[in-house]
Parts: sequence; C-alpha cells; structure tokens
Amino acid sequence: MNKTLLSLLCVLFSSISTAQIIGSITDTKNNPLPFVNVIVENTYKGTTTNDDGYYELNVSEAKTYTIVYSYLGYKTVKKNVNITQFPYRIDMTLEEESVSLSEVVVDAEDNPANAIIRQVIAKRKENLEKINSFKADFYSRGLIRIKDAPEKILGQEVGDLGGGLDSTRSGIIYLSETISKIQYLRPNALKEKITASKVSGNDNGFSFNNAQDVDFNIYNNTIEFGNEIVSPIANNAFGYYRYRLEGVFYDDRGNLVNKIAVIPKRENDPVFSGMIYIVEEQWTIYAIELELTGTQARIPAVDIIALKQSFSFSESDAIWALISQSIDFKYGILGIKGDGRFTAVYSNYEFNTNLTRKDFGAELVSFENEANKKDSLFWKTIRPVPLTLEEQTDYIKKDSIQIVRESKTYLDSVDRVENKFKWGDLLGYTYRNSYKDYSLGFDIPLGGVQFNTVQGYTGKVNLFFTQRYDDFRRYFTANAGLQYGFSDERLRLTGSLTYKFNNTNRRIITLSGGEQVQQFNPANPITPFGNTLATLFFEENYMKLYQRRFIQLNYSEELFNGFRLFSNIAYENRSPLFNTTNQTFYPRADQDYLTNNPLDPTSTDAPFDNHNIIKLNVTGRINFGQKYLSYPDSKFNVTTDKYPTLVLSYEKGFNASNEDYNFDQIKARLYQSFNIADKGRFSYNMRTGKFFNADDIAFMDFQHFNGNQINVSRRGNYTDVFNNLGYYDLSTNDSYFELHAEHDFNGFILGKVPLLNKLNFNLIVGAHNLATPDNKPYQEFTIGIDNIGWGKWRFLRFDYIRSYQGGYQGDAIVFGLKFF
Repeated sequence: MNKTLLSLLCVLFSSISTAQIIGSITDTKNNPLPFVNVIVENTYKGTTTNDDGYYELNVSEAKTYTIVYSYLGYKTVKKNVNITQFPYRIDMTLEEESVSLSEVVVDAEDNPANAIIRQVIAKRKENLEKINSFKADFYSRGLIRIKDAPEKILGQEVGDLGGGLDSTRSGIIYLSETISKIQYLRPNALKEKITASKVSGNDNGFSFNNAQDVDFNIYNNTIEFGNEIVSPIANNAFGYYRYRLEGVFYDDRGNLVNKIAVIPKRENDPVFSGMIYIVEEQWTIYAIELELTGTQARIPAVDIIALKQSFSFSESDAIWALISQSIDFKYGILGIKGDGRFTAVYSNYEFNTNLTRKDFGAELVSFENEANKKDSLFWKTIRPVPLTLEEQTDYIKKDSIQIVRESKTYLDSVDRVENKFKWGDLLGYTYRNSYKDYSLGFDIPLGGVQFNTVQGYTGKVNLFFTQRYDDFRRYFTANAGLQYGFSDERLRLTGSLTYKFNNTNRRIITLSGGEQVQQFNPANPITPFGNTLATLFFEENYMKLYQRRFIQLNYSEELFNGFRLFSNIAYENRSPLFNTTNQTFYPRADQDYLTNNPLDPTSTDAPFDNHNIIKLNVTGRINFGQKYLSYPDSKFNVTTDKYPTLVLSYEKGFNASNEDYNFDQIKARLYQSFNIADKGRFSYNMRTGKFFNADDIAFMDFQHFNGNQINVSRRGNYTDVFNNLGYYDLSTNDSYFELHAEHDFNGFILGKVPLLNKLNFNLIVGAHNLATPDNKPYQEFTIGIDNIGWGKWRFLRFDYIRSYQGGYQGDAIVFGLKFF
C-alpha cells in the first residue's frame, strides 16, 4: 500500500473517531445532497454537508438535542436525539418539497410575485437595521480547479502548478481554509481575527480567504461583485427585474415561504437571475439561489457566478440570520478554464452587542499567533464543513510533495533541466538557483526596438539579478540596461540597485545611474511604439528628447497607515540632442521632420544650455480612509473609493552650473474614482502647483501636461490626458490648475436602448480643463463608447473630443486600446 493511500485512510479514520455528530444526507434516490444546513434548533450552531453529502456537527456535551436538516427544494426534517457518547451517527434521507400554487390567490390585475416583492422592498430598510451589531464565528473554504491546463501561456511554461495537475493537466490549484472571530457594526464596519489558517501545499502559508471578501448583503440596494449589482429587492428593482411566483411551501416552523423567480429585463444589465425565497407576513429573506454572468459583473474571465445563501431564525433574537453561503464560479480565458467554490459558515451569533465605533479601527483582518501551525487533529475537531475525498487527497498529496520539492536535491534537479540554454532563449534567458532563491539573466525586449529622429533605430538589452528573502517579503535586485542608437551610433548604459527591507511598511531604497535619452516630459506622454509608427509612417516626429547623465538615490516607505513618503535626490548632467536621421517609409514632398526643439520645432537651436544640476523631490501620499489586512510579517493596504487620495510634493533644483536654472516648486494632486450606485463610475483628477524663482529654468523642469497628437491611446481612462492638445503647447514655469473628470455609465444608458443593449457597450462622457497665467483657459469635452469588442475580448474604445480656448479650437477622434 503506497504512503499516500495509507495517509488518506488514516485521515478518514481519525475524522470518524474525533467527530461529534456525523452522517450522510441523500435524496430518495440515494444521491448525496451537498450544502444541506444542519443546525441545532433555536441556535446558530451548525454546519453544512460537503459535495459528498457528508457532515460533521461539533457539539460540546452529551445530552438531548433537536437537530434540524434543511435544504432548498426538500422538506425540512427535525430529529430529536439523546446522545450519550460520541461519535454519534445520524444518516438522513430528505424528500423533495412540494411547491404548489394552489394556496395562492391570483389577482388578474397584479402579478402576485410583484405584490410580494413590493412588501419586501417596503421592509428592506427595517430588516437591514434589525441587526445593529453582532459577534460570530466564521469559517471559510476556498477551492479553485483548472481543467485541461495548457503547457504554455504566451510562451511561458505553466508547469504542474505546485503538483495540482493530474495526467490530463486538470486538478485543484488552490485550496485553503480559515477559522476566525468576526465583529460587525452597522452600516459597514467588519473586523476579523483569524485563529486558524491552512493552505494546501504550503505548511507555512496564510490563507487569503476572509469575511471581508464574501460579505454580500442582499438587503443593500447594490452588491459589489466586480460591478455594482442591483439587488432583486432594491428600491429601484422593478426597473431591472421581472418576477414570477413559482409556488409556496411551509418551513418547519409553519411559515409560508414564497419561491419567486428573478428574471432580468435586459440580459447585460448588472443584475442577478435565479430564485429568491420570501417569508410571508415577515417579508424577510429565507434563502437565495442567484447567479450572474461575467458580462453582468464586468469580469471578462468569468463565465458564471452563482450565489447561494441560507438564513435561520432564532426565536430568542427574533432575527433571520445568514448561516451559510456558497459562491460557485466557472472561468475561461486564453485557453485556461476551470471552476471553483468559496464556502462560508456563520455560527454562534451574539446580536446587538455593546460594540461601538471605538472597537473598530483601520485594521480589518489580523492573525492569531501561529494560526498557520494548527495540526490536523485541531482541524478535524473544529472544521464545520467536512472535506470531500478530493480535498482530502489534495491536502495529503501536496503536503507530501512540498517536503520533496523543498529539498535541495529536488530543486537542483529541476534547475538543471530548466537552466539549459535553448534556441528559444536567444531573446531572453534566466538562470535560477531555486534552493538559494536567486535568479539572473538577460532580456532583449521587442519593445526595445523603436525609431526616433534623434537615435534612429534602437535596440536594447537588459541584464538582471534578483535575490529573494522570506518568500519575497524582502529582496535585492540589480539591473542594467544597454541601449544602442544606430543613427547617432551611441551606446548608453543605465543601472540600478534596489533593496526592499520588509513587507509591512515596504521600505525600499534604490541607487541608480547612467546615461539615457529622456523625454522632456518625464511622464512620457508618447509611447516609443506610438512615436515609431507616427514617425516612420506619417513623418510626424512628436517625441522630443534630451540626454541625461545622472546618479540618483530613491527612498520610500509608509510612515504610518495611509501615509507613504517618496523622496529622491539626483545629480544630473543634461545635454541637448539633435536629429540625426530623416528616414521615413512614406516621405512627403510638402513636409519635413520637425527639429528636436520642443520650444520651437522649426528652429535648429538648442532648447537649453548644457548644464549640471542637483534635484530634490519629496512627496507625501495620503490615502484617506485606508484600511489594511495584517498578516504575519506583511501588511496589505485596502484603499476605499469613499475618500480621495491626496498627493503633496516639493521639488527643488539647486547648485546648477547655470544659476538661472535653479528653482522651487510646490504641487498638489487630488484624485478619486467611485461608483454612483447603478449609475456608473465617476472619476476625477485635479492638479495644481506653483513655481518660485523659476523665470529662466531649463525646459525639462517646466510643468508639462500630457497631450495626445497621434489619436491613439493605451490608457485605461482619460483622467490624466488632454487628447486634443500638443505635448508641449501649454507647458509652464508659473502657477497652473489642471482638472479631469470622466463618468462611465457602465451600461446604465446604452443598456436600456433596445437592440443597442445587445452590444454591451458603455457610454462615457468627460470634461477637462487647464488654466495657466499666460494663456486663456483650455477645455476639452468628450463623449465616447467603451467596452467595444467580441465576447470576452472588449479592449477597444472610441471618443469624440471637442476643444476650446477662448473659442472653438478643433475636434478629434481618439482610438483607444486598453492593451496590446
């Protein structure tokens, strides 16, 4: 008998011997029933069956219990048992519930389902406010499978994904569990202390399952599921749904429960479909079985998401509370497909406690000491939902594999194979020492091949070395880049050394230096690829460059939650550059290349004098309302769209070889993006600043504003660009104010237009403003269509722009690509 099978039998035997009340639940045809709720009557102590129909209910003492077995579509069964010793086995067969319309009085003037939903909507807020606060135990399990995994994705080896794939390249790629204590205070404060965490194949790992990510309250008007999904009982639900009463049945307490079909009016709206169960007279939710598509959730990789929730009533609290939830999903993209489930069980509720706002801070999730060190006996006695045979096998298999795969012998053997140089490595090769956790190599990126009128064609080679520590919580990297210009016949070298100190405040220091060709606007408003196309095909050389020799020190860290400091100081030598080539694929008799002078593109004069300067920049970024997850030796920040982000900066140029080039600048930026219920997403970005002692500074130190003259954009949104403005038309060394605002209706308007709603396009409108002292205010107004494409591939966008500056200036069409 092999070791894996022996281990599996041991787990099964120990599970039976340590469980309290155990059993299997089937239907009348002996098929196992998954997700059956098994609870102790009049309590919130319970469990659910796994996919095999098996359950384990942990109770504290031997005595008489009334166990309630409930499952949607089946008759609820109560079982009185007098337990004298453990384990105690109760197998159960559930009969299908007879759902009937015979007791429903149908009014020809009104759909009975509509009348019920109106009652629920009328009591929605009251039911939402019944629970002001609570404490509870929480269990979560996450499982993700992959099916027929490809050998390579975009040329990269996939491998066996940690041992999760079988001979058909299918299997579990993620399996994890958590046990935690949670606290809640209305309307949205939720805090979690994880007491136990388990990750298959990583005995030192910490699960990313948490209560925050599965907190879906159907009583809210919208539920965030990638997109803001309109609840079937939202105040405006009748604008999105139709309803049909499928039938009624009585629960174990004699409550009449209405089974209502939820039907979207438009298939691409952000809505659910499925069933919702409503308790008559109380007008509360008994259970839900809802699903939505990836299109509705605006998650292209997802095919379908199914949400199930079951509620239980406590007479002592007079509250219907969520006791179990499952989220099932199927996904598929780039030849990768699979499915998964996230299960949650809530138990041992304490309602309307004395919790106050003082009990909640910025920390959302924390871990108990050694939460990831709980042994298998602990998990067998506390896990509310038993593992399936598939899950048990995965734990045992990957735990065994982990021991082997962490050994030096194994890692060295894998490296010997992977480190062999192949013909396919000519454009990039990485040598790895997995045991010592470092890698080095080279890369010749295709994006490094470009053309500009200063260097001509260019090629680039990158060299790199990375040493990882503590599972990449700390690291050291060394990088070098070599770029050669074939027209100016110049080799330029840059390099950097970076060290990350930890994964809590993420303190990072970088020393860099070398010689490079730099755009005058350091934001690089025109991409090398875009400039190459514009130059070679249309004889439009928009990119303006200068030479920068430098040595620079960067430092950043989070000083306290929500505030991160960025700083750098650099010594720079700047030199003007000039065109060295006039090559183009389609020369035009009436047009020549412009010069490399952004101040006067018709002049061959240098735009600035060769000089040296020291530049200092200190920036503070404040994420208002930032929360965080505390993991051992790590901190993961959670920003909120409820509050904006503020960036304050001070920049100084000093000790310049030309005294006129010294300057000071203060600047600020405020930006935010947030959903407006089901009306779409609004974004804004504001900048302002002021120069001092800067009358004659070098042009690269001006404040530049991102323009666009090639009518193509790869930006995800346009809150940082003027799409009908020249790259340097309004650059300033004085004060300035810049504003961008954009609203994506996310289907709210176009989704309601017959026929057009089938295309699943989004309408976007925007307004942009720029004010400087020496120019009249510049404005752009835009209207566009986003989410253009086919199936899951929706990466195109078209916008019409109309610009004004003391009157109409012009218009343009911009073609947007979200990626190449």
